[in-house]
Amino acid sequence: MGNILVLDDVPDAGIMIKRMLERKGHQVAVFVDEQEALDYARQQTVDVAILDIRLKKMSGVDVLEELKKLSPRTQVIMLTGYPTLETARQAKAWGAFEYCIKPIDKEELEEKVAAALAAPRS
Repeated sequence: MGNILVLDDVPDAGIMIKRMLERKGHQVAVFVDEQEALDYARQQTVDVAILDIRLKKMSGVDVLEELKKLSPRTQVIMLTGYPTLETARQAKAWGAFEYCIKPIDKEELEEKVAAALAAPRS
């Protein structure tokens, strides 16, 4: 099981993801503040980060870039409630492992987290 960081500016969304993934045996830390999430990643090994693209202080892209500097081996799944082909392409270009559309499908998220944990780390 993995250590998972969730960053979403909507507290209920993060809590919902936490409940889903804890049922699968993962350790999940949820944040609404970008800096607190990055501070956590500085202190803990994060296997998978689930980041909302639209946040309050920083963009999900900025957080992804900072997180990859801190922990290049962390697999990142980007979330968005505003899906476009362009945002999907950008998420991959930014180094995201995967991309999920809100509202989140429980089985899809569980599958993507399992795939991220199984993926080779570069």
